[in-house]
Amino acid sequence: MLDDQLKTQLSAYLERVQQPFELVASLNDSETSREMLELLQTIQSLRSDKISLRTDGNDARKPSFTLQRSGSTSQLRFAGLPLGHEFTSLVLALLWTGGHPPKVEQDVIEQIQALDGDFHFEVYMSLTCHNCPDVVQALALMAILNPKIKTTVIEGGAFQQEVTEREIMAVPMVYLNGQEFASGRMTVEEIVAKLDTGAAARDAAKLSAKAPYDVLIIGGGPAGAAAAVYAARKGIRTGVAAERFGGQVNDTLGIENYISVLETDGPKFAAALEAHTRAYDVDIMNLQRADKLVPAAQPGGLIEVQLANGGSLKARTVVLSTGARWRNVNVPGEAEYKNKGVAYCPHCDGPLFKGKRTAVIGGGNSGVEAAIDLAGVVAHVTLVEFADQLKADAVLVNKLKSLPNVTIHTNAQTTEITGADGKVNGLRFKDRATGQEQLVPLEGVFVQIGLVPNTDWLKGTVELSKFGEIEIDAKGHTNVPGVFAAGDCTTVPYKQIVIAAGAGATAALSAFDHLIRTGVPA
Repeated sequence: MLDDQLKTQLSAYLERVQQPFELVASLNDSETSREMLELLQTIQSLRSDKISLRTDGNDARKPSFTLQRSGSTSQLRFAGLPLGHEFTSLVLALLWTGGHPPKVEQDVIEQIQALDGDFHFEVYMSLTCHNCPDVVQALALMAILNPKIKTTVIEGGAFQQEVTEREIMAVPMVYLNGQEFASGRMTVEEIVAKLDTGAAARDAAKLSAKAPYDVLIIGGGPAGAAAAVYAARKGIRTGVAAERFGGQVNDTLGIENYISVLETDGPKFAAALEAHTRAYDVDIMNLQRADKLVPAAQPGGLIEVQLANGGSLKARTVVLSTGARWRNVNVPGEAEYKNKGVAYCPHCDGPLFKGKRTAVIGGGNSGVEAAIDLAGVVAHVTLVEFADQLKADAVLVNKLKSLPNVTIHTNAQTTEITGADGKVNGLRFKDRATGQEQLVPLEGVFVQIGLVPNTDWLKGTVELSKFGEIEIDAKGHTNVPGVFAAGDCTTVPYKQIVIAAGAGATAALSAFDHLIRTGVPA
C-alpha cells in the first residue's frame, strides 16, 4: 500500500503523536477494505505504543474507519481510502488526534471550540481534486476540536451509489445535517464564519480599530504577496486584505514556468506565498472582500478601503492586486446548473463524469488542455470554440485532434446549457456561418473561456479599460494619487504568475517612493 520511502516519512511524522488513540475500522469483503486494513495496520505498526487498531466497527459505510482519542468524544470518520491528494489530510488527522497542535490561529481554535449546536458534516471528495484537501482538513480539525461536530469524509469513487443518488457533480461537496452546505474550496475560517453568525460584526469592529497602514494591499495572489514582501522590507507598516491568500493560484493544478521552481502545484505555491509574506511583519487579513475605495481628501491624506462586512481600513498608499476570476459564458442554464453538471475545474470534477459525455467551452490552452485531460476519463468530449479556429498552442491542438473520443466545433456560439430534473442534459450551440443550431446530449459542461478582472467595486473611482482592467503606467500608478495596482486585474499584458509577482514588486516600490516624496497633512 505504502512504499518504503513513504513509510519512512510517515514514521517520522507519527513520532509527533503525544496522546494515545485508536483506529476503528468497519470493513467488508471488498478489495478497498483489504487495502484499507493494510493501510491501517501499517499506521498502527509505525507507532504501536500510541496507536491501537480495532476491526469490529459496524458503521453503515464500509469500508470506513474512525480516529478516536482516549477519553474524547470527537467523531471523525474516513469512508474510502484517503490517498492521493488526501494522504496529507490523513496524516494531519492522525497528528491532531494524537495531540499535535494545528497550525491555526488561536482565536480560530477558540471560535471552533465555542460553536454550540448539532453539526454533522459529510464532505465528498475525489483523490484527484486539489481543491478538496483544504475543506477535508478544515472539517476534520473541527471534529477533533469540538465534540459537538461530527465529520465524515467520503471518497466519491468508493461510494458511487451515494454520489449518484445525491446527484453530486462537483467536489468538494459538503452537507450539514443532511442538507447542502457548501461546495468548492473553503478555508476553516470561512466555514466557521458561516456557522458563527456574529463573527462578521466582531471582525468588522476589530478591523476598523486598526491603525492606518503605510501600504495597504488589497488581494493576496502573487502580485499582492510580492508587494507585501517588498513593502515590509522597507520597514514600513504593511497590511494585506484578501478574500483568500493565493487567489486564483489556488485553483491552478500544475505550475512549471515560474523561474527557479522546476515544478509545483497551485495550493503549494499559494501556501509558500503566504509563508514568505508572514516571515515579515505583515498584517494579513484573510476573508476580506473590498467593497469601496475612498480616495484621500487631500494630498498625503489617508485613503479608505471599505469592506463588505462593514469594517474599513485606512492607509497612506494602497496597492490593488485583486486578480481575476473564471469568466462565465453567460447563457441560459449556466447559473442554474452550476455544480449540477456545469463545472470549471476539469482536474477536480472530471473523475465524477467517468464514462459520461461532456463538453468543453473554449479553444484556448486551458480549454484544449481540459479536453485532453477529460478524454482520458469520460466517454466523449465535445469542444466548442467561438472563433473560426482553436487558439491553443499547436502541440496541444495536434494532441487533441489525435484523440478518438473528441469532437471539435469551431465558429460555434454556445446558446444554452439544457437540463432536466435538476441536472445538465445537453448543450446547444449555433454554427456562426450557417446559423444552424445543434443540441448535443451530454451530462457535463466545463467552461474554460478565460478570466475577468475583479474590479467591479472600483467603477467610478479608478480608471478602467473597456475590459474592466485597471489602467496603470509602467510603474503601477493609477489615476488616483497614492493608489497603485498590479497583476491580472490591470492592463499589464500576459496574465502570468511571474509577471504578476514582478508587477507587485514594482507597485510596492512605487508606493514607497510616493511615501518619501509626499508630506503628511497636519
